[in-house]
Amino acid sequence: MKSKEKMEALKAFFHQLDRSVFIPEAVKANAEWDIPLPIGFGQTVSQPTLVLEMTLQLDLEPHHRVLEIGTGSGYQTAFLAEFASEVFTIERFEALSISAQASLESLGYSNISYRVGDGSNGWLEEAPFDRIMVTAAAGTLPTILMNQLTLGGKMVIPVGPRAVQEILLITRQADGHFDIQELMAVQFVEFVGQYGWND
Repeated sequence: MKSKEKMEALKAFFHQLDRSVFIPEAVKANAEWDIPLPIGFGQTVSQPTLVLEMTLQLDLEPHHRVLEIGTGSGYQTAFLAEFASEVFTIERFEALSISAQASLESLGYSNISYRVGDGSNGWLEEAPFDRIMVTAAAGTLPTILMNQLTLGGKMVIPVGPRAVQEILLITRQADGHFDIQELMAVQFVEFVGQYGWND
């Protein structure tokens, strides 16, 4: 699919996906607002336009296998599952993982594998991945995850100190080296584990 067609398909999906399916009852009334919303356990679901932009940067293809670090509410996962072949998603809070799975299954997604635990080490048994989406902020570049990318693979991840981070697009070149592009400044919850802020 050409880039313009992919963008239009993603935007159409963005407009028809109901975010209220993925968020607690207490904040459902705010589902259509373009703001982050709390989902419990100190976690948030990002504002919809940011989820759209991060997904666009991944440049998904129908045959791609995708690793997601931070299932959260499952809202971002739906974008990945809609436009990729398989999604492997890791969430450290079991209750969030169970809730997200229920929401995603209610929408008919059956191409998602779920794991509860620390996402720092990725999902080695299923590596390599064509794409990796990280929805928590790392203090340093996650080299273990980067090495689970295929040649030509891409990862989108917020990296930086606690106050503000930069979303990076990391591409693994054919020779194995990594190209890193800065996309935009953001504020995310912490990527807990060896790549967290540790301050």
